[in-house]
Amino acid sequence: MLIVSAPSGSGKSTIVQWLMQEHPELKLYFSISCTSRAPRGKEKDGVEYFFLTPEEFKDKIAKNEFLEYEEVYENRFYGTLKQQVERQREEGQNVVFDVDVKGGVNIKKYYGDEALSLFIQPPSVEELRKRLIGRATDTPEAIEQRLAKAEYELTFASQFDQIIVNDDLEEAKQEALQVVKEFLG
Repeated sequence: MLIVSAPSGSGKSTIVQWLMQEHPELKLYFSISCTSRAPRGKEKDGVEYFFLTPEEFKDKIAKNEFLEYEEVYENRFYGTLKQQVERQREEGQNVVFDVDVKGGVNIKKYYGDEALSLFIQPPSVEELRKRLIGRATDTPEAIEQRLAKAEYELTFASQFDQIIVNDDLEEAKQEALQVVKEFLG
């Protein structure tokens, strides 16, 4: 299993998608997380996420159906369903978790040496600001919220097996590829 976490805008999803698309020999398959936020852009339910209402999410929490979950902002939940992960493992897939830092730490604790945890780090908070503004998917208020959260999330980096600083995207992709290949052996 591969756990990849990072502050929003660090390039985590870009790197993960590249590994999956350009390196099919790694047999990487997403663990599709759940979220209570609305879809962004062209996101589809059951592809990037399972989109739930906050009430549906809270019901699954009450039933202990999540491997991990986090209330990132008020009524904005993200989480990984246990059943989804076990189904994929039974099919022989190398499961990829594209999750927030707390989720990454929790999944690593749960699976231990069966999982490799990568932290994708931006070169600086100021660079992160430029990327989030350039992405043009969030309001200025949401960007400020994400930056405040990013500063907090950066304090978790040392709890991951490997830190990859995404200063140059191509270099970060190659470093991630090398680390994952070594882990999968």
